[in-house]
Amino acid sequence: MAEASDQPGVEVLCIGTELLLGNILNGNARWLAEELAVLGLPHYRQTVVGDNRARIQDCVLAAATRSRILITTGGLGPTPDDLTTETLAAVFETPLEERPEIWAEIQAKLSSGGRIPAASNRKQALLPRGAEILANPTGTAPGMIWSPIDGFTILTLPGVPSEMKQMWSQTAVPWLR
Repeated sequence: MAEASDQPGVEVLCIGTELLLGNILNGNARWLAEELAVLGLPHYRQTVVGDNRARIQDCVLAAATRSRILITTGGLGPTPDDLTTETLAAVFETPLEERPEIWAEIQAKLSSGGRIPAASNRKQALLPRGAEILANPTGTAPGMIWSPIDGFTILTLPGVPSEMKQMWSQTAVPWLR
């Protein structure tokens, strides 16, 4: 397992094969870079990785050796290629725990939109033991703030830009300040 860096820097890891292949423009990285500058936080690196467990793991382990904060976007949804949360838990050998309050919120959001929650949505209620919830006011994918090792904190945000921006403003920025 990696040991956290003494550097105070922030890294951004954008996760999604659609970004890597250029199918979708990575506006999240640009927007986050601007936001980090406004907060006065040193931002040293941005990485884009596809929906691949081993490659995500490699990126996270490398970030843990050279930065204090890793901000991820993407990979929090209910589909099989949404691997962020489970991969982070595996990297730091931490069990996932279902958060009943998240599952209840997901069910309520989907039901209010006339949709029936699928079994696959339930994985969005799983977070590594010890992680704090970053609430998602508009979507079903919550994020988290988690310090799996001393001196290294991970913030996960969804890849949907409108959801990411709202979560950033409402939850991540107050925590970072």
